Amino acid sequence: MSHAPYPLRRVSGQTLLFDADDTLWENNIYFERAIAAFISYLDHQVHTPEEVREHLNHCERATIAEYGYGLHSFRRSLVDCFEHLSNQPITPERHERIVSFTHAIAAQEIELLPGVAETLAELSTRHRLLMVTKGDRDEQQGKLQRSGLAGYFTAVEVLAEKHEGAYRSLASHHACEPAMTWMIGNSPKSDINPSLAAGLHAVFIPHDFTWVLEHEVVNAAPAGQHLLELSSITALLDHF
Repeated sequence: MSHAPYPLRRVSGQTLLFDADDTLWENNIYFERAIAAFISYLDHQVHTPEEVREHLNHCERATIAEYGYGLHSFRRSLVDCFEHLSNQPITPERHERIVSFTHAIAAQEIELLPGVAETLAELSTRHRLLMVTKGDRDEQQGKLQRSGLAGYFTAVEVLAEKHEGAYRSLASHHACEPAMTWMIGNSPKSDINPSLAAGLHAVFIPHDFTWVLEHEVVNAAPAGQHLLELSSITALLDHF
């Protein structure tokens, strides 16, 4: 991945598409805490915690395929995992206990990643910023409003899934010129690889706790496109 200046360096009027969870604010760490509490509660006598987590990943993939992303889907995955692995019946009390692990996520205040507000404030003076995330629309819109960042974005897209076709449709809908459009995010699977496949540029900002279901090898940028890897969102100011 290139860390060097690129041909459009400091050109104003570009379109910057920002992922939200774990790019603008913390997100997955709260789910990881809930998962750790769930695994401890299950206290499986045969499967290791790692094996339980792998089974939960499988449950999440199935649940997402049917119900989409968001807390409601996550709660369903925890309950399904318990039902699959436990010899104990899922009584109303146990169901409520499992669901309780997610209450802290819903109540969690938005914790912006370092430098996000200042960076967006400056970038918005010379570029068009769009937030492009996926998940439950009401949850994502609520987080954006609580974040205090809504005023920096000219549009917000909450997608059912981020794939090549979704990026092509979004670029067409918002009249994004591919040569002047960048997708910025922490997920190789949802932010970087599909946006590159759709003909856009990309900026990969890794997060230490990116969701395991978002892990993927980062593809090389096709000819004529650019891919940057930056250590933090504030480093965008060196390039844009």
